Amino acid sequence: CQVFWKKVPSGDTVTFSSLSLNLMVMSPSSKHCLKDRRTRVACRQLPTLIAAFFSPQSLIRRMAQSVVDVMEDSKGKVHENLLANGVDLTSFVTHFEWDMAKYPAKQPLVSVVDTLAKQLAQIEMDLKSRTAAYSALKMNLENLEKKSTGNLFTRTLSDIVSKEDFVLDSEYLITLLVIVPKPSYAQWQKTYESLSDMVVPRSTKLIAEDNEGGLFTVTLFRKVIDDFKTKAKENKFTVREFYYDEKEIKREREEMTRLLSDKKQQYQTSCVALKKGSTTYRDHKVKVTPLGNPDRPTAGQTDRERESEGEGEGPLLRWLKVNFSEAFIAWIHIKALRVFVESVLRYGLPVNFQAVLLQPHKKSATKRLREVLNSVFHHLDEVAAASILDASVEIPGLQLSNQDYFPYVYFHIDLSLLD
Repeated sequence: CQVFWKKVPSGDTVTFSSLSLNLMVMSPSSKHCLKDRRTRVACRQLPTLIAAFFSPQSLIRRMAQSVVDVMEDSKGKVHENLLANGVDLTSFVTHFEWDMAKYPAKQPLVSVVDTLAKQLAQIEMDLKSRTAAYSALKMNLENLEKKSTGNLFTRTLSDIVSKEDFVLDSEYLITLLVIVPKPSYAQWQKTYESLSDMVVPRSTKLIAEDNEGGLFTVTLFRKVIDDFKTKAKENKFTVREFYYDEKEIKREREEMTRLLSDKKQQYQTSCVALKKGSTTYRDHKVKVTPLGNPDRPTAGQTDRERESEGEGEGPLLRWLKVNFSEAFIAWIHIKALRVFVESVLRYGLPVNFQAVLLQPHKKSATKRLREVLNSVFHHLDEVAAASILDASVEIPGLQLSNQDYFPYVYFHIDLSLLD
């Protein structure tokens, strides 16, 4: 098993150290197999069991992406939160040791696989439920925020109007909201009183405007509403259907505040401050400016203010960090387990092999590293070595493509989880 370390320096003019960082890896103890009377049967079953139970890399990628989603305002710090046992992923892999406390040597390999399967299954189940809840929260918030987008014809008016703009609780009078194109402001002022009988003189007021037009109030008798709407339409004035309900407006603002607060709490370091008495929305392309009331919030403007409220973490981010670490550690243990089992199946017992981690110094060195590995270990499997040089050579019984099979046992570890 020491042939790798002894043979490499003298076996090729280019040493492995010039191509890659080379580290011995502590594989699962040979006791896992040697103490199990059904050693060969168990080892033959394990690749199938592992393939059936695990897609840990997919799980880890989804967890990494969930961290990105939760940290939407601090994406530059994502990698700081994707750690394994408190260290960066590369450091963990290059200093990996089998965890005898979690996966004791006295246990059969099948039991180790079962433990890993249950651990990852629980993490995956929790991830689905937590991310589903967070997605629902984001969707509800976005649906409310969408109401504040667009122009005066489509957006919510609850953050534009105020109680003072309306005649309320009158048996005879009602205040309507009318959208007037900007070029027609003068026409509106001249004609609105004559569009119908029983319009209250001098009752119009411009309360907000966007790039296309303005929102005017007008007060009239309830009995002429239909007639006024018809005449207004003929003059290209649009009556917006709106009923001022103070309780409904308050409920909508409280719902927005609650959703923002709930979302913020999932990632505590991304804080949102709400101005008293206002609704908080995202930046929008259409800016609607309320007029006549300096205390009224500007509709469509961004009330979101970033504050520093400490480095506390919300429950979702904290759960993701802890369980990403656990899932990643389990994944690397599975990699080590697969190397060990495949080596037993290929080279037999007693154990006489060594797991080694090769980290190429640069991507361009990978091809040369393969050539050196093949020249050193081609004697372990002459057919596999020949197939690397000639793709037309078939390996009997091999269900993988030749490019995945080498004269040595090989498994790839891809740490580019966010690519």
